[in-house]
Amino acid sequence: MMMKITCPECKVDGSISLLEANYSGPYKCWKCRGLFRIAIRDNKVISCQTLSEEEFEREQEIYKLKNKFKKSD
Repeated sequence: MMMKITCPECKVDGSISLLEANYSGPYKCWKCRGLFRIAIRDNKVISCQTLSEEEFEREQEIYKLKNKFKKSD
């Protein structure tokens, strides 16, 4: 499912494709290239934190590792 996200920096609407209603991980604005850690619960953004380039890269690595080792139900 596609979810719309409004960038807290430039206020432009972007979107993210999600398989589930909950997500916690990195997000990059397509317009201003702002880097964020977002948390989505029940298809609603509940938190958004600005990240440095290093923090964003670390978040991406962590997210990829979590998905790699996620157990199938």
